[in-house]
Amino acid sequence: LPAFPGTEEDDGGDAEPDTRAMVRAQNQKKKKSGGFQSMGLSYPIFKGIMKKGYKVPTPIQRKSIPAILRGRDVVAMARTGSGKTACFLIPMFERLKAPSQAGARALVLSPTRELALQTLKFTKELGKFTGLKTALILGGDKMEDQFAALHENPDIIIATPGRLVHVAVEMKLKLHTVEYVVFDEADRLFEMGFAEQLQEIIARLPDCHQTVLFSATLPKLLVEFARAGLTEPMLIRLDVESKLSEQLKLAFFHVRGDDKAAVLLHLLRSVVKPQDQTVVFVATKHHTEYLKEATQGIRCTHIYSSLDQTARKINIAKFTQGKCPVLLVTDVAARGLDIPMLDNVINYSFPAKAKLFLHRVGRVARAGRSGTAYSLVAPDEMPYVFDLHLFLGRPLILAGAQEMPTDAGGVLGRVPQSLVDDEECLLLTDQEGSLELQSLRRVADNAHKQYLRSRPGPSPESIKRAKDLDTSQLGIHPLFSARFEDTELERLKFVDSIKTYKSKATIFEINATSRTPASTVMRSKRRHDHAFIEKYQRGQQEKRAAALKGQGLCPAPSVHEEGEGEREEEDLQDVFSTVVGQKRKRGRGGEGGARKKPQRPAQRDEDFYIPYRPKDFESERGLSVGGEGSPFEQQAAGAVLDLMGDENHNINKSKQLLKWDRKKKRFVGQTGQENKKKVRTESGRYISSSYKNNLYEKWKQKHKVDERDEDEEDNRGREQFRGKHRHGHGPGQPPAQGRVRSELKNKQQILKQRKKAAKQRFLQSGGLKRLKARNRRRVQELRQMAFGRRAGGTKKGKLRKRV
Repeated sequence: LPAFPGTEEDDGGDAEPDTRAMVRAQNQKKKKSGGFQSMGLSYPIFKGIMKKGYKVPTPIQRKSIPAILRGRDVVAMARTGSGKTACFLIPMFERLKAPSQAGARALVLSPTRELALQTLKFTKELGKFTGLKTALILGGDKMEDQFAALHENPDIIIATPGRLVHVAVEMKLKLHTVEYVVFDEADRLFEMGFAEQLQEIIARLPDCHQTVLFSATLPKLLVEFARAGLTEPMLIRLDVESKLSEQLKLAFFHVRGDDKAAVLLHLLRSVVKPQDQTVVFVATKHHTEYLKEATQGIRCTHIYSSLDQTARKINIAKFTQGKCPVLLVTDVAARGLDIPMLDNVINYSFPAKAKLFLHRVGRVARAGRSGTAYSLVAPDEMPYVFDLHLFLGRPLILAGAQEMPTDAGGVLGRVPQSLVDDEECLLLTDQEGSLELQSLRRVADNAHKQYLRSRPGPSPESIKRAKDLDTSQLGIHPLFSARFEDTELERLKFVDSIKTYKSKATIFEINATSRTPASTVMRSKRRHDHAFIEKYQRGQQEKRAAALKGQGLCPAPSVHEEGEGEREEEDLQDVFSTVVGQKRKRGRGGEGGARKKPQRPAQRDEDFYIPYRPKDFESERGLSVGGEGSPFEQQAAGAVLDLMGDENHNINKSKQLLKWDRKKKRFVGQTGQENKKKVRTESGRYISSSYKNNLYEKWKQKHKVDERDEDEEDNRGREQFRGKHRHGHGPGQPPAQGRVRSELKNKQQILKQRKKAAKQRFLQSGGLKRLKARNRRRVQELRQMAFGRRAGGTKKGKLRKRV
């Protein structure tokens, strides 16, 4: 590969970028290669990569690392688990090269604690031979330790936005030395409401810095952010259309809500292998506590958001080290947990957003490994399954009466009732003997009711499709059908026929005689409507047959949608100067589907027809970072009508919700933002006053550490080399004021002090006298052995002969 040239904006006077380009070109392999050798990395970085065990870069690494090395602003979009962390760490190490006392030169922003900790661990392993210092700024840790870490002048800062803004405001921290900024999981950063903090951080950064933005999804909000905040950005996206790994198998089980615990126990005991690592996603923390107690025979651990940080680290370590093969988590761990050997994911509570499903199952089938995602779907969660398949662009395959392969992916089927009954019987036995388990079950049920109230609703189209689907005709999932004999299947079919039995006689014809006119009228009406009834039944049978073949559940994209996709590509071309990884045009013969009927030409003019909503509506709704119904909430806020109650307790309740406004001279509703004061920062932005608590000033007074200023550091460095006056002030030099010697000691200083104290104790206890006496005795012994004669001997010593 040819050498990557330096940026065109570099001036001829500064020779450093040209030198780096020449060194990189020298390090490059001359022959064509797809490994890390062809990227021209320096030896310490390349050695760290080889030590980590990486031989060949992943596709996203092969596309993005050379572009970042050239100094371009990059927006990279790839599937979870494709090696995005190394994409921004390797160019960062190559740019920083060696430690510096100028200040922090790289900033990595992560949305969660877990993801930041994983990034720190990976940074230390990959940059083992570079000598760069890293500081970790996370919420929940002691701010005093973070103040001390920043006083050590780290080269890299890995932080969450909220705590970084807090520390920056407390310390009046200037980030003007930062030249490399990374937004890891950028869509999650915006989704979690960090927009205000990100604006404050960006305002503190210098104008000339390189920005790298990594995300598994790319909603339109991030495209607008790239349009405003990046300079000629380059978009790199791979595996956009598939969205899920090809090695990932999906399985959907249609079960009742009360039977989910029993089905989960059967999956963990009989379907999942004992040595496989499995993550179970539940809705609330109360579900994790209940299921942990219910699965007594299975080694499992759990984490959730309000769990103590120490307990969370211990539980994650148990899971990663293989002591507990099952991990019960809420969605706090959908991102941030980096477990490369994960084998299975079980969705105990089906996610309400397709994007959340992607990030749940994205933990599996990473780096070429295979994996399985099991989903337990209750009847009220069926519309979300349709939303998911609309987002993925896949057909929903229903299990039918015909034989299907056991490893068929994406099949929705039922669980045999005999399995559910066996596990449910064991659960009931355990609950009867444990009052704690009964209490946890009751709390979990109440928490589930609260979760259903706050869960975002599905689309109306999916609700309609879910109602049209006849779940009574669903067959047993292929994963279970192979384990049952034909007699068991016949028994299940007989039970289903009893469930779906409907009498042909109406209430007017029961116990009717020839004298009752109602039965005569009903018989005549049935003869009159016989043709319509048969036509309707035939239509229902054809619809069920089409559903069992996997057709008609998820409509294929029309010609207008394909044109809309091309229009979206043009929009991306306008925002990004370079787009790597264009969307591939699908052939006419799609994947494994039946040949479709030729469509009749549309009666509308595609050039002038304006649809009532965008054609990428399903995809953007799945990728949205603002939440469901955000525009509606904004509109409804201005149309609120507060009505007084007509009863005494309702009136008093409404009065408590109102507060007198002295400026407006009337009662106003409280929004919770009245007492929230704001302070103005150095950048001119207003942020919450809770960020300014003078904790840094108290820490400086406690540890007698003054603020380090760059000018004072330079002056102190010059005073160290002033000849005879370097230990004191020369004539005419005023004494230094305001500088107090730091009492923070590093490891070498502590070891030196310990050795000095041990030596002092040795001398004070008379050790020197004992040492001299021992030496005198040793000299006398040597003289007696080598140079003198023994009392009873006549020969000289052997040592004297040698001498």
